[in-house]
Amino acid sequence: MAKVTFQSEKHLGIVTIDSPPVNALDRQVLSELAEVLDEIDEKVHAVIVTGAGGKAFVAGADIKEFPELKGEEGVELCQRGQQIFGKLAGLPQPTIAAIDGYALGGGLELALACDFRVASAKSMLGLPETSLGVIPGYGGTQRLARLIGTGKAKRMIFTAEPVQAEEALRIGLIERLVEEDALAAAKEEAANILKRGPLAVRAAKRAVDSGLALPLTEGLALEAEQFGRLFDSEDKNEGVAAFMEKRAPQFRGK
Repeated sequence: MAKVTFQSEKHLGIVTIDSPPVNALDRQVLSELAEVLDEIDEKVHAVIVTGAGGKAFVAGADIKEFPELKGEEGVELCQRGQQIFGKLAGLPQPTIAAIDGYALGGGLELALACDFRVASAKSMLGLPETSLGVIPGYGGTQRLARLIGTGKAKRMIFTAEPVQAEEALRIGLIERLVEEDALAAAKEEAANILKRGPLAVRAAKRAVDSGLALPLTEGLALEAEQFGRLFDSEDKNEGVAAFMEKRAPQFRGK
């Protein structure tokens, strides 16, 4: 039985990890996640990643696989996870993590690979790897620091202490907090994105993500390049016409 499924609702794609009891990232889940991500095409304009069951988004790696691993195998496991999460981070579509319950270890790293995160009030987020004598290996040491700052990231990683959703919102680890249904809230966010020009949203994501790795002057040049490309699109013409005519635009992604 598949542990990772993909459902398409018009232009919205939903990736669900369903591996009871806590949606651990075992080898099957990672493999199926990679396959699902490879199948996402341009018809999908936004992606939600979530976990089934209500107990956990993803509660981390499958620790039962750790005892048999030695150094070289550990590197390979780490690189495999980084590569798969890199696929998610590299999707041209905007991605939203819908967190309901535990997002720990590899689960938080999965959420960090998304563009932003929505969590329910009961959620708990953390990187507990140092309590196991290891470190986050699927991008956690890199993405967390870039998101919330080095001091806060180091404290979370060094102490291995998780944070409640309310604290996660305060420190910028999540972008929206809801009382219960994170998936419904993520769908609301996606619906808002889907009203916009899909080419423009993708260009904005490209400019932000690529620009962060560049000096400001080069980032601004990248922004100008993406801006100019959109002026050759049908979507730009439709968006401007709709504004002038005071109607909702009908974007076609062209």
